[in-house]
Amino acid sequence: MTVMYDFARLAGFFAAHGVWSVSDGGPLTPLLGYEDADGQRGLTRLVADDLAEGARIGREMLENNPEGWARAVLVLDAYIHLESGKVDALIAEAVEFGPVPKRLMIAVPYRPEPFAVHRPKFLEIDGVSEAETGNLADAFFNGVEAHSEASAVWSAHLDESI
Repeated sequence: MTVMYDFARLAGFFAAHGVWSVSDGGPLTPLLGYEDADGQRGLTRLVADDLAEGARIGREMLENNPEGWARAVLVLDAYIHLESGKVDALIAEAVEFGPVPKRLMIAVPYRPEPFAVHRPKFLEIDGVSEAETGNLADAFFNGVEAHSEASAVWSAHLDESI
């Protein structure tokens, strides 16, 4: 896996953490996962007066990179509109920082009751060619699998119907 796709791997890891967090009910407090150039990771839960404020703070941190991370991902609980209608989803907004930043936004639709996880949907890709999206997907799922507790929940509740 090239460094270029480490941000997609990080997105998968923290999206899986989000799936694990919502699997027992309730909304996800926005979370910001990050990794420095040495591969050291961290996680900050963005506790604010409301979820929208936490999301705003997280997006600002992704934009400004105040700690000088190599890459970071913001995971939010939201809704997306699919052919089947409006569904709950975790949105992972990932950035690979550098001279030319790379960005990825991916949605992981889920059903709260009974809990189910659906196939991820790429919403936006910037700085990576369309031909490379398969590699991004592979990196994303490598990140999911790297979170052993969360990937077990994901696998046990996988519903590929949407």
